[in-house]
This record gives sequence, C-alpha cells and structure tokens, in this order.
Amino acid sequence: MTTPDLATETRPNPAYSRLSLGTAPDSWGIWFPDDPQQPHWSTFLDEVVEAGFKTIELGPYGYLPTHPEQLKDELGQRGLTLTGGTVGAALHHGGDAFEHGRKDAFSVCELLSAMDVHHLVVLPEQYTDLHTGALTQPSELTAEQWGDLVEGHSTLGRLVEEEFAVRAGFHPHVDTHVDTQAFIEKFLDDTDPETVSLCLDTGHVSYCSGDNREIISRYPDRISYIHLKQVDPGVAAQARTDRVGFYEAVQRGAMVEPPLGVPTMEPLLRDLAALGRDLRLIIEQDMYPAPPGSAKAIAVRTREYFAGIGLPPAER
Repeated sequence: MTTPDLATETRPNPAYSRLSLGTAPDSWGIWFPDDPQQPHWSTFLDEVVEAGFKTIELGPYGYLPTHPEQLKDELGQRGLTLTGGTVGAALHHGGDAFEHGRKDAFSVCELLSAMDVHHLVVLPEQYTDLHTGALTQPSELTAEQWGDLVEGHSTLGRLVEEEFAVRAGFHPHVDTHVDTQAFIEKFLDDTDPETVSLCLDTGHVSYCSGDNREIISRYPDRISYIHLKQVDPGVAAQARTDRVGFYEAVQRGAMVEPPLGVPTMEPLLRDLAALGRDLRLIIEQDMYPAPPGSAKAIAVRTREYFAGIGLPPAER
C-alpha cells in the first residue's frame, strides 16, 4: 500500500484563492451577549488561535469587547482579524420596529466601521419560542407585513451602506418568515438588489430542505457572505415533524461537523469559487451550550477537514 502524501492532500486549491475561511462564536456555543453557560470571551479568542484560525466574526453584539481600541488590542495580541458582525431585526412589525432595528444595526456598524470591517449579517425574528417551539406570533405574514419586511430591509441596507460603507447580508433562519427556499427566493425577488444581499447559511437552508447550490445558481450576484455548516437531515426532519424549538433541535444533534451531514461541501465550494469574487466563509456549528472542552476539538477537526479538501483558513 502506498502511503498518502499528506502535503499534497492538504495543498491549497488555487481555485479557492478568493474564498477566505474563518470561524465564529457560534461554534463555541455562544448565542447571547452574556450567559453563564458560555465561555468567557478571552477563552473563546484563545481557543480560536489554538484551533488554527486567523479570522473571526463578532458574534452577538456585546459578547466581545465593543470599544474599538480594546477589541483591536485583544485581536491584535492574538493575530486575529474580524470579518463581520450580526444584528437581529423584526422589520415585519413596521415603523417602530424599523427604528429599533436601525438603532441596533447602527450600534454594530459603528464598531465594524472603526475596525474597517464591511459586512453586517441581519437575522430576522423567529415566530417560535427558541426553547419550546411554541408559536409566539403567526407563522405566515400578511401582505402588509411582508411589504414592511422587504421595504425595511431594502431601506436598512441602504442606510448602513451610506453611513458606514457596510454591506447588509440577510440571513434566512429556521422558524422565521424567511426560512424555506421558496421564501428566500421571494425575499430576494422583492428586495432591492442594490442594498440587500444574502448571507447564505448552508445549514439553515438545508434544515428547511432547501438547495444551497440552486440558490447560488439562481442568485449569483446576491451572495455576499457565507455561513458554512452541515445538518443531519434525519434529525432535522424529525425535529420539524415534532415541531420542537430550534434549541431542542440543536440539542438533538441537528447541526453536525463536516463531513457528517449535508450539504456536501466540495461542490458547494466549487460553485462559490466560480462566482469569481472575494467571499468570506465563516464556519458555524450551532451549539448551545457547547459541551465543556468540545468546541475547540471540533474546530480543529473542521479546520483540518477543509484544509484536506483544499480550503485552508485565511491568513488574515
């Protein structure tokens, strides 16, 4: 038997030269700005470096330091850079909700701008209780609410671009009004392509039985940012059947490390590389809370997996 040439197997694929790989607090079980079940932010940053990554996402605003100079110092000491931030918004509720969402987005963007970062991931409000899965509002929007949603995101995207030179990437999410592929496509069709792009979360799309590659094919110019994750389709299907909350689905193991789930990463990466532009690919494996000691080990294996198929972590 011939011994595999590991150096050859892990050589970067030149086709992926414009794809930049990083990680996120989500992969350490961090869902909230402050929670006793989450590791301290300094532990997270240290373990990111130990796992072999150079670039991260901000995570929930308030988890990492929000003073630009402190954040620059903490990242700089560890040789880390920042790719983007996230904010939640419930823009389908209309005027007051838009103003609340705008203020929250501006707070995050002020920090991003100070860090010379240009991506804001915008997550819609869930219509279920995170833990129980019980409905907290109707699962379908009225025509007026849909109009508020798409107009609100088009306007918010324009404002953050004008004020901060930040691109808003809408993030479809399980148990929101834009979760399935049909709703993702309708949302993209109805929003302004000049101000609203898509943060393609491969896990949430797959959880809702969507086709990530088809979305890329149909809307190549709208893809601005990527959350890379995989789903166990059997666990996800049972969770949908049981109508459990997203927290429960995650506890059941709906989100898995590659290559244990779907979508298959190699063809997806080829599709993204074929878009021919610089893209940030942020590894996320939804875990909350992360079992003690597990996050870093999973991050190492995931980094090694992507390196093995030709996509090493970003250098900066």
